[in-house]
Amino acid sequence: MTRFIGVESLATIVHEIGIEPFLVGLAGCIEQDFRRWGEFHKVPRHASHSDLGVVELMPISDAAQFGFKYVNGHPGNARAGLLTVAAFGVLADMDTGYPRLVAEMTLLTALRTAATSALVASRLARPDSRVMAMIGLGAQSDFQALAFRALLGIDRLQVYDIDPASTAKFMRNMTAQGFAVETFDSAQEAVMSADIITTATADKRNATILSGNMVGAGIHINAIGGDCPGKTELQRDILLRASVFVELEEQTRIEGELQQMPADFPVTEVWRVLAGIAPGRTSAAQVTLFDSVGFALEDFSALRYLDALTADDVNIAEIDLIAQPDDPVDLFGLLQRYRPAPHPSLVALSA
Repeated sequence: MTRFIGVESLATIVHEIGIEPFLVGLAGCIEQDFRRWGEFHKVPRHASHSDLGVVELMPISDAAQFGFKYVNGHPGNARAGLLTVAAFGVLADMDTGYPRLVAEMTLLTALRTAATSALVASRLARPDSRVMAMIGLGAQSDFQALAFRALLGIDRLQVYDIDPASTAKFMRNMTAQGFAVETFDSAQEAVMSADIITTATADKRNATILSGNMVGAGIHINAIGGDCPGKTELQRDILLRASVFVELEEQTRIEGELQQMPADFPVTEVWRVLAGIAPGRTSAAQVTLFDSVGFALEDFSALRYLDALTADDVNIAEIDLIAQPDDPVDLFGLLQRYRPAPHPSLVALSA
């Protein structure tokens, strides 16, 4: 039997621990795995694109475990009452190939993305950062705010979104969580006096959400919206001014803000910073940019974290995902085990 954690189960676990303590623990697990980067077999995600969105598979493994996530990205889904991003994941044992955990990963992806953003910002943002500007207030924005407070102490937010409903949602959710939130009529106004800027817009196109004249000295930019080919958020001039940090370089050059730059444009993979091999922020005036597209290692860490949290929980559901024949070579016998009994009337006729 394989353990299964659905939406309700995951939400219950998060609330039992507390949302921000859960994010802190998750960030710690992600950091542990980034620090052992060389132990993983890593490949860019496989993406199947259409005119309306993308469906992706994100696999990764170390010597002990294999994990993958199935995830979509469809910006127009909201018009039909559907999520822009929906996902599930599997964690399996390498020794047998058997899955040990199947989990919803729509909520879990939002949590791991936020935890990763804040973890990286803890190395790249100025230590005295207290104000974050947020451009784009969709489903990810609330989790970003909570993670940045949990890991960096950010409690003042300056926000902008073109959609009044998204703005109202964010204000409702985050003021209830104790944040000081100020809304603005433009992105240019929202970023003024901010220490950190998070961009998280949904349009699947090349756009200029943030231009060079909006980014002052000492800013850390957490760019999480440009996450597929043909979609960017930042003006090219910003990358030329910034120290740029990425997850898996070969993936980010295809999907991130790096699409705008030549193949030899210098970047630093964040695992090197977390492992103490490369510097993060080196001066108060430095502009730092995390060009984040999401990477399978973060999903692996999230599944591993969830697996450890629930290992001894007798209330976790189990599903018969893998066949269990009495004789491993007699799979047909297993099929026959579930053959329905003849209908009584047919038995009587044959007698």
